[in-house]
Amino acid sequence: MENILYLVIPCYNEEAVLPETAARLHKKMGDLVRQGKIDKKSRIIFVNDGSEDRTWELICGLHQKDKVFGGINLSRNRGHQNALLAGLMTVKEYADMVISMDADLQDDINAMDAMVEKYLNGTDIVYGVRSSRERDSFFKKATAEGFYKAMNAMGANTVFNHADYRLMSRRALEGLSQYGEVNLFLRGIVPMIGYSTDVVYYERGERFAGESKYPLGKMLSFAVEGITSLSTKPIRMITGLGFFIFIVSIGMLIYSLVRHFTGATIVGWTTLMVSVWAIGGLILLSLGVVGEYIGKIYLETKARPRFIMEQFLNDEENDEEERNGW
Repeated sequence: MENILYLVIPCYNEEAVLPETAARLHKKMGDLVRQGKIDKKSRIIFVNDGSEDRTWELICGLHQKDKVFGGINLSRNRGHQNALLAGLMTVKEYADMVISMDADLQDDINAMDAMVEKYLNGTDIVYGVRSSRERDSFFKKATAEGFYKAMNAMGANTVFNHADYRLMSRRALEGLSQYGEVNLFLRGIVPMIGYSTDVVYYERGERFAGESKYPLGKMLSFAVEGITSLSTKPIRMITGLGFFIFIVSIGMLIYSLVRHFTGATIVGWTTLMVSVWAIGGLILLSLGVVGEYIGKIYLETKARPRFIMEQFLNDEENDEEERNGW
C-alpha cells in the first residue's frame, strides 16, 4: 500500500484565510512525507462551493504554482455537506486515506499525525474530537453541547463534540458512497458505516480570518436537518403526545358528564381558552413536523444530483522538483 493521503477542504468565501491555510497544510503534508508516513503522491484538494469572492481564483493560482494543490469547482453553491461529499467521492479513487477539515484553521492540523498513525495501525475511521470548550463563551458552549445532546436524544448517532474533521480509509469511503440520500448529514451517516473507529482529541483554536459560516440560526437549521434525515423519533413523539391528549380528553369527558348530572354546568372561560389554544398549537406543531418529513420524502423521490462538478484540478503525476520542498 502506498499510503496516499488526500486532504479535502470545503471552501465558501474563504479568500481571507485560504493563503495561510494552504501554507500551513503544505508544510504539514511535507513533514508527513519526510517522516515516511504518507506517499509523495498525496494531495491537498480545495472544494469551491459556489463562492462569491476570489476563492476559486486563488485555488487555481495555488494549483499553477504547485501541483500538490488541487481544486474542485462546483457549478453553484450546494452547502457545506454536499461540498464535502463532492470532495470525498471525487478523490476516493486516488487516495488510500482522506482527511476532511474546514478551511478556517480552527481544527488543529497537528492532530493529523495521530490520525495517520491510527490509520497505519489498521483503523478505518478516525474522528477528530474537541478536548474542551473552555475558550467558548457560555452561550456558545451551551448551544453547541445542547446541539449534540439533542441530536443523540432524537436518535441521530453522532460523536460528541465532533464536527467534520476526520480521517476515512478508501473502503470506508466506498461504504459512504452507498448512502444515496439527498438530505445529507454526514456526522450521523459516517458512524453508520461501521468498520474500526478511533478518536483523536485536540484543542480547537480561533478562526484565523473571515466570518463563521454557522451562526445560531444556521446551526438550528442544521440540527433539524440532521434529526429529520436520520430519525423518525419526532414522529413517534407526536404519536405519543396524541395518545396522551386522547387519554386526557376521556378524563375531561367523564369530568364534564359528572358536572352535568350534578347540576354544575357552568364552564370556566379561562379553562376553555387555554384548552383551545393549547390543542391548536399542538396540532400546528404536529403538522409542521409531519410536513418536514413529507418535504424530505418529496426531495428524495426526485433523486436530484447532490452536486454538479464544473471543474476538477488534480495532477496525479508530479515531478520531484515541482514539490517545493517535498
